[in-house]
Amino acid sequence: MINLNTNSNASLLSQVQQKQESILEKLASGKRINSAADGAAAQQIIDRLTSQVEGNRQAISNSFDGISLAQVAEGGLAGINNDVNRIRELSVQAGNGLLTDGDRKSLQAEVSQLQQNIQQTIKQTEFAGKPLLSGNGSIDFQVGANAGQKIGVQTQDVASRLSDILNVDLSTSQGAADALAASDAALDVVGGARSDLGAIQNRFESAARNLTQADVNVAAARSRIQDTDYAQASVERASADILSQTSLAVQRQANQQQGQVLTLLNG
Repeated sequence: MINLNTNSNASLLSQVQQKQESILEKLASGKRINSAADGAAAQQIIDRLTSQVEGNRQAISNSFDGISLAQVAEGGLAGINNDVNRIRELSVQAGNGLLTDGDRKSLQAEVSQLQQNIQQTIKQTEFAGKPLLSGNGSIDFQVGANAGQKIGVQTQDVASRLSDILNVDLSTSQGAADALAASDAALDVVGGARSDLGAIQNRFESAARNLTQADVNVAAARSRIQDTDYAQASVERASADILSQTSLAVQRQANQQQGQVLTLLNG
């Protein structure tokens, strides 16, 4: 009996169909590497780069949160600076020898309001529920994809450092002189704190710029490994389609020949 074995062609056709499915998946997803089966080493590299990209992007967001926090603290200090300047102006005015004790008491009434305003500003200056001017400490922000890449914003107990200005009394000429000295010291404290916050804002901005550039570079490196080369994939698809059509034609012809032989044998 004549046996026409078509197993070899069927196996080839199966391989071609698998190749077609793989190419279609790459074209549809836009990725050359869709799983470890497409390249185990490449998939590991892609996973590491993906972690780096995602970490960088979150770190950029953290950096901008740090900038916002520093701006809120600096804004509170700016308000305190204005109040201290007004107290200093009133202190100079109280040093006028022509003023009576009653005049100085009127000036002190305004100073008392300014002192209360300073205390209220200190109490209310916070970010996401964290006090910024009422206690010494540090609020840290992760500004990198890896461990240890942090920037800390130092918080200060401003009230304790401004205790002299918060207790001045212009009711007497000596009190006016003491208030002037206390005002100058308070302005130094506030100015120094604002300077530190300005520096930390610049540091956060620099970190965000560097992270953005790093994110672009890492994402580009991942794309070169992972993304589909559409021109090459299109050529491979055309080649696989031709091979598939040829295999099907051979399979049909083999089936026809086998049928003809069986007809002759049964005839």
